[in-house]
Amino acid sequence: MSARRYALVFVGILLLTCGLLRGVFAEEAPTTATRIVAIYRVDLADFNLGDFRFTTLLKGPDYQMRGEGHFSMLGGLIYDWRGTTASSGKVTDSGPEPAAYALSYADGGESAQLRMSFDGGVVTQVSMVPKKQPTPRAIPITKEQLAGVLDPMTAAFLRAHSDNPNGDSKVCDQTIPVFDGAWRFDLVLSPKRRVRLRKETSTGYSGYAAVCRVKFIPISGYRPDDPDIKLMSQSDAIEVWLVSLPGTVMYVPYRIVLPTDAGSVSATSTLLQVEKGR
Repeated sequence: MSARRYALVFVGILLLTCGLLRGVFAEEAPTTATRIVAIYRVDLADFNLGDFRFTTLLKGPDYQMRGEGHFSMLGGLIYDWRGTTASSGKVTDSGPEPAAYALSYADGGESAQLRMSFDGGVVTQVSMVPKKQPTPRAIPITKEQLAGVLDPMTAAFLRAHSDNPNGDSKVCDQTIPVFDGAWRFDLVLSPKRRVRLRKETSTGYSGYAAVCRVKFIPISGYRPDDPDIKLMSQSDAIEVWLVSLPGTVMYVPYRIVLPTDAGSVSATSTLLQVEKGR
């Protein structure tokens, strides 16, 4: 898989499982703002690639999210990727509704900017700079497939939550429809096991994690013979470890594991922080 595609898919999976936020707004006063900061160390096999930092601001039903990351190997001589991503929208009784999504990245000498707009849960506009030509032999994306989907950032707002902080396996019972600007796919989460985590640093986590199996189900926008698609869809090794975020009904990822043709990529939390204020 290309470095760019892995970066995009990996960030998408990370964000897709970032939290179980439905119901959190009912517990907060309308004017109360909650700020969540999460930092993840990203590794490829035995090599540290860098860190990704996510900041989420919640106020009433509205949310704003931003992520920033830099991945490299040998000081950028072999591999160098920098990116920022952002999303905004609101949470309704029926679930999250994204309004806008953006992704900008530079991969060596190549760079691109993606923008998506939504209205009522439907993708209304997609733009890419530089403009990409349609992928030959790709399965067409229909209008119906772009209704009720989530962008990679908004997909952090899943459709369930748990008051049980001890690695509740029901948080793994999810199917998330996603459109990343090119591929339309589902991520199907299912329970796998429960793991006890022990705090090893001052910013570490102590408690139980619900380990979810993640199945990548491609739907459209891709070539059937794409080796990246085959690798992702045939893998049973994609995992997300979800942990309860203290003081909330949210579960956030502690660890993500994604197989690649160069070895497993993992992201492990080094900081999970919640700040509340007016």
